[in-house]
Amino acid sequence: MNETILVVDDEQSICQSLSAILTDEGFQVLTAGSGEEALKIVADEMPHLVLLDIWLPGIDGLETLKNIKAAYPNVLIIMMSGHGTIETAVKATKLGAFDFIEKPLSLDKVIIMVNNALNIVRLEEENILLKQKYSHQYELTGSSPAISELKEMITIVAPTNAWILIMGENGTGKELVARSIHHLSLRSHKPIVEVNCAAIPEELIESELFGHEKGAFTGATEKKRGKFDLAHEGTIFLDEVADMSLKAQAKILRILQEKKFERVGGNKVIDMDVRVLAATNKDLEKEMETGRFRQDLYYRLHVIPLRVPPLRERKEDIRPLAERFLLDFALKEGQPQKNLTDDALAVLMQHDWPGNVRELKNIIERMIIMTPSGEIGVKDIPLLNIKNDSSAEALPPVALTSAADLLREAKMDFERQFILKKLEENSGNISKTAEAIGLERSNLHKKLKSLNIAVRNED
Repeated sequence: MNETILVVDDEQSICQSLSAILTDEGFQVLTAGSGEEALKIVADEMPHLVLLDIWLPGIDGLETLKNIKAAYPNVLIIMMSGHGTIETAVKATKLGAFDFIEKPLSLDKVIIMVNNALNIVRLEEENILLKQKYSHQYELTGSSPAISELKEMITIVAPTNAWILIMGENGTGKELVARSIHHLSLRSHKPIVEVNCAAIPEELIESELFGHEKGAFTGATEKKRGKFDLAHEGTIFLDEVADMSLKAQAKILRILQEKKFERVGGNKVIDMDVRVLAATNKDLEKEMETGRFRQDLYYRLHVIPLRVPPLRERKEDIRPLAERFLLDFALKEGQPQKNLTDDALAVLMQHDWPGNVRELKNIIERMIIMTPSGEIGVKDIPLLNIKNDSSAEALPPVALTSAADLLREAKMDFERQFILKKLEENSGNISKTAEAIGLERSNLHKKLKSLNIAVRNED
């Protein structure tokens, strides 16, 4: 379990019996015979839970409780007393105690109370760590051959403890793949902890990954658990792993090889049991050739490679993805679900989606917001860079309608969407838009009238 429990009692026999039963339950147990000793152990070890006797030599249990909660408010404390009264229990609760148990202790009751308290700790840590925008949505959407193959691979590798390297372009859903793997794994009851390798400054990488002791450096006002510590018995997801500096890569490699670490400013060796998932949008073999990625780290992570296909390779999935986003938005906002016309869907199918699924989601959400009716048509689609299958050259940024068969109609479609885009860029200001596209203000007015474009902001 890896949770640490501190037992504080001046009776050695109670410390021994509680230590034995809690150790048998899989907890790490520390003991103290006084309040002063307990405060020192809490500062050094930061246990998850404290079993604290009220009657202690020196500072009593209530004063010890008060001092611990003042310095470490997240540490849960269960008070123990052989002379308990309702008044004492109420006072302990007001000072921040989680619960109160009377002596002589019932060991079964102690175990139940300890597990209840630690369940709260686990839930709080998961709520902090799991910053998922889509709770409980682990399913990859689509049934194209490319995505079906990926789903099959996930089903095979998820129940194992194998380390996995997830490769794919930006916006393809690499994080969703990682969370899907964790959800289907034997570690799903533990958290998946994400590390955005590109976002951590090099000077803070050790503190973020391994944690630090109080006073380890300027600003370290309290002890902090690192990402690897928080992910114990769960999964750690190293996102954008190729964006780390070589120095940071070396530190990651060391902990992956040794499977143990020390907090910054500490000397206690902490064992690590995590499953590692890594993701990148770069070609790591090319990165190694140029010396930007360590070869030994590559082979450490590259146990099972998974490639997430870009959306242009699975265009048949655009319809179910679009329908999923339309439904998700409706549920999130509590609004009726809007629908795409077949013509609008055909236009979306022409686009190559360089931003992949993320770009499609953003476009769908934008259309939902900007379309007042319940049906989203071709006219509601923002400008897209649609490519002709017979040429690598991009066509003008226009969503071609089925009616735009004649050159004149296609030209009008282009002009309308071009001007709408420029108006949007200039907040509907006619003068600024005319200047931006090289037209006289009066000529732009005529053009707007001929294209049936209404503008409110005239100045």
